[in-house]
Amino acid sequence: MSCAQTIADYGLRSIGIGERLLPKGDMTLCEHATLIGSGLIWNLYYGALALFFGFFLANAIAVAKASPNPWAKKPAEWFVFIFRGSPLFIQFFLAYETFVLLPRAGIDIPLGFMTITVATSWLSKAWAGALIVLFLNTAAYSGEIFYGALRSVPKGDIEAADAYGMSGWSRFRRVIWPTMMRLAWPAYTNEAIFLFHATTLVYFSGFPAFQQKGDALYYATYFASKTFNPFVAYPVIAAYFILLTLAIIGLFGAVNRHLNRHLPKERRSRIRLRPQIIR
Repeated sequence: MSCAQTIADYGLRSIGIGERLLPKGDMTLCEHATLIGSGLIWNLYYGALALFFGFFLANAIAVAKASPNPWAKKPAEWFVFIFRGSPLFIQFFLAYETFVLLPRAGIDIPLGFMTITVATSWLSKAWAGALIVLFLNTAAYSGEIFYGALRSVPKGDIEAADAYGMSGWSRFRRVIWPTMMRLAWPAYTNEAIFLFHATTLVYFSGFPAFQQKGDALYYATYFASKTFNPFVAYPVIAAYFILLTLAIIGLFGAVNRHLNRHLPKERRSRIRLRPQIIR
């Protein structure tokens, strides 16, 4: 089988398109790269959606933590404490066990004149349950990053906005929030990189890969177990994630340059990769 045919057969297998049977016998480097690359689609799905939705929740958490209102501040503080204080790996297992314990038929919500049944079985699937965990986890870490940046906004900027007649939402939207983003962006970039790396933990969590539609590590482990040679599959998946990291640095670097475009060149912060060895 040619490499082009392998790509056609297995390039989209992780989302249910292509050959159903996994390759057996002599496994080529092309099959390794194609199937592991196919599984990377799920890693991109988890990381991109968790980062997107987590960004908005993280902003809300940062504002709530900075609020003088204890009804907003305390829940935000406890949310950050719980998700930053416990390992992501444990959060996956706790979430899966919780979702499995929900009634398979759904939860009945009585409204008086009628009863609505909310389905819950989908929560135990990796595409939903694992995504929820990653979303909440990155929101907690990003929220703390944004909160620190919010506290670091120069008072002179706020006083200048007040002198210009800005107040409330207008001042936050036009002065405080852009400065907060500019200060937080380098650290937020590293959080985004870590989030995409953390998507590989979905394979080890309790969330099952339905119909062998697994992520990149699922297929890498399959090849390693069948060939008894981990020095092909795992370097391939490492290469994919290195390329993904470079893409994130390039994309976030472009956003960082846009956020700092008004500053003199010597004062512009640059995106640097600082890998987190221990979360």
